[in-house]
Amino acid sequence: MNVDESLVLLGGLSPAQFMRRHWQKKPLLVRQAIPGFAPLVPRAELFGLAGREDVESRLLRHGDGRWALRRGPLARRALPPLTQREWTVLVQGVDLHHAGVHALMQRFRFVPDARLDDVMISWASDGGGVGPHFDRYDVFLLQAQGRRRWRIGRQKDLSLVEGLPLKILAHFEPEHEYLLEPGDMLYLPPRWAHDGVAEGECMTYSIGFRQPARGELAGELLQRLAEEAGDVLGEGAYRDPSQPATASPGAVPPAMLAFAHEAVQRLAGDAELLAMLLGEWLTEPKPDVWFDAGVEADADRARAVVLDRRTRMMHDARHVFINGEGFRAAGRDAGLMRKLADARQLGASERQRLSAPARALLAQWLQAGWAHESD
Repeated sequence: MNVDESLVLLGGLSPAQFMRRHWQKKPLLVRQAIPGFAPLVPRAELFGLAGREDVESRLLRHGDGRWALRRGPLARRALPPLTQREWTVLVQGVDLHHAGVHALMQRFRFVPDARLDDVMISWASDGGGVGPHFDRYDVFLLQAQGRRRWRIGRQKDLSLVEGLPLKILAHFEPEHEYLLEPGDMLYLPPRWAHDGVAEGECMTYSIGFRQPARGELAGELLQRLAEEAGDVLGEGAYRDPSQPATASPGAVPPAMLAFAHEAVQRLAGDAELLAMLLGEWLTEPKPDVWFDAGVEADADRARAVVLDRRTRMMHDARHVFINGEGFRAAGRDAGLMRKLADARQLGASERQRLSAPARALLAQWLQAGWAHESD
């Protein structure tokens, strides 16, 4: 992707301009971001996804000032009549299950894959919505069907209505109001409050981004570091040949505290290990993601390769990561594997340029269903 090329998707801004001016800073409304856009997933198919065990879905109903939330799977008979007002079905991660939605998400890869999360589709009857709320992550709201009226604002008072099954702002104060029609798109940075209400039958695609909290990230990495502690630190045990007799046996010896401090610093200070663990965590498939096993592949076959839409693949200066596994990579192999991660495909001639061990590894990924051969 040429990040300096202006895009209709971004209202004539280039990705570079958008990231400088709007990303994590201020909203952007784009009329006809995708001209002539129509739902990629028909209503019946979306409701079918909502009924599956391996798909996260929710049903929200609002009426008489009350909210009701039901989590999926949602059988069709569990959904209200289409003519009933003020209900919404939310289906998460549709990009994992639909090739067209996955392709749509690729248009937003001017943001690093480490931040790109998924596409949620919401279908709403007239008056439907999820109430005024704020997200802790960036989101693009793309109108796919019907019309939705959005009210947005920088919210100072983030207190929530108590006793509800979802997080709704108690004192929402909108600053702007927009009516979005099919093809229109609204970008909102984190913590910008918003309330979208359907005007007639309505479908909205939300392209969301992951934004791990410091505590979440540290907790995950520390847990993974702990699993590697034995290999990294070895079996060296605490020794205290100079420990004098003590009249205060309940006191923790300062030498033991220093020993513990040094062990933790050595473990957390291993930049190579930390980079490996971070990449493995970022590419870990979601719990409900499963791959269909592929056919046994010939490592030397000269055919192009494309990543499965469920595969997460990234890289850093020394490693390549795929679906929770990390590999040291250098030289020509590293360059070609990085190209596979960036482009999500590798041509037949490029595949042939990989070393024999790298081609064998790629054959394993094909057999696991992480990638597929293509003409």
